[in-house]
Amino acid sequence: MEAITYPRFEFDSELSNAIISLERARAELDHGTTPPIVFFQLKELFELLTSIMSARIEGNRTSLLDAVTGAMEGRSSDTAPTEGVSEILNIQRGMAFIEAHANDGPLTHNFVRELHRIVVAGLHREGDLTPGAYRLGEVTISQAQHRPPFPTDVFSDMSQLLDLANEVVEPHKQLLQSAIVHHRFLWIHPFGNGNGRVSRLLTYAMLIRQGFVSTTSYRPINPTAVFGADRSGYYDNLAQADRLDNDGLIAWCTFVLEGLNTDLDRLRSLRDNSFVTKGLLHPAIERLHDSGRVTTRERDALRIVADRSIVKAGELESAFPGSASTRSQAIKRLWDRGLLAHAEGPRSYRLVFAPSELTLHLIYQLDRAGFLPSILKDDLV
Repeated sequence: MEAITYPRFEFDSELSNAIISLERARAELDHGTTPPIVFFQLKELFELLTSIMSARIEGNRTSLLDAVTGAMEGRSSDTAPTEGVSEILNIQRGMAFIEAHANDGPLTHNFVRELHRIVVAGLHREGDLTPGAYRLGEVTISQAQHRPPFPTDVFSDMSQLLDLANEVVEPHKQLLQSAIVHHRFLWIHPFGNGNGRVSRLLTYAMLIRQGFVSTTSYRPINPTAVFGADRSGYYDNLAQADRLDNDGLIAWCTFVLEGLNTDLDRLRSLRDNSFVTKGLLHPAIERLHDSGRVTTRERDALRIVADRSIVKAGELESAFPGSASTRSQAIKRLWDRGLLAHAEGPRSYRLVFAPSELTLHLIYQLDRAGFLPSILKDDLV
């Protein structure tokens, strides 16, 4: 495989500006007024959305309703989900694996192969005959001129790729590193199927390692949002990078970094608790009420929880007047339906953003606020 090099970004103003903007954004990521428990819920919602996006990039047409319903059923029953829903749930499991292990040490062949095993597990159309193993045959990439290397070269090519992924580089080169690794992974195409899903998860792992993503602070950035926002641009720029020359790499890296900047601009508003509460939660709860899924008293209770983030049962007295026993029964009904969950203990409660009956209404509000890429818009009501 041709040696992997960084593009000469200092001679390209667009790419240089994108790097500078992202470095500034990284320095600001941990500041916000949204309570951490609320932001964690938003993060779970975005993980579901990005899992749907990643599957749709590969042609999965599962509707948002079916995906959310399938995710809810996956948590509460033994019913086997459909193939399309299983693919989405597998991607979510891959993200959970990454968040648990991305910082355990260097990225390894075993780490990448485990991601593959997770994303293709139990699938037929989008599965693989050898989950968790590099391919033993030649493959072609649909609608691409590039022909991936012979299977005998895959292990050595992946070793070189992992060396690049683990290389300690200056902060201004870290995102270039992630972008180039993403492209070169797809250029190698190390698996028989599932390469796109694994490549996006691997890039997510690298962003975690570089400090652009955190499970405990205001860092929900996910590269899949960039690729799903412009699917044709994603493939077109990958094709330019397939030339393995400086201009092609610059075009690809600029596409990725400018997309991450755009995504960060949108996500900044999620650090503003007033926007989250008044712009997302209250309208979503109102839509849930208007749909007839909750009563007026239940709506009022959910609004109180949205305003306070965490509540005790007694704080819901204005919504559920009467005895403590009556109030507990009303809260339990919301808890049983998955709209509330325990927060700091069995006597405190928080909202459940995803997956729950509130999810689709939150997605609708996110779309109104300009958060949703076109790949997710086709079945919103």
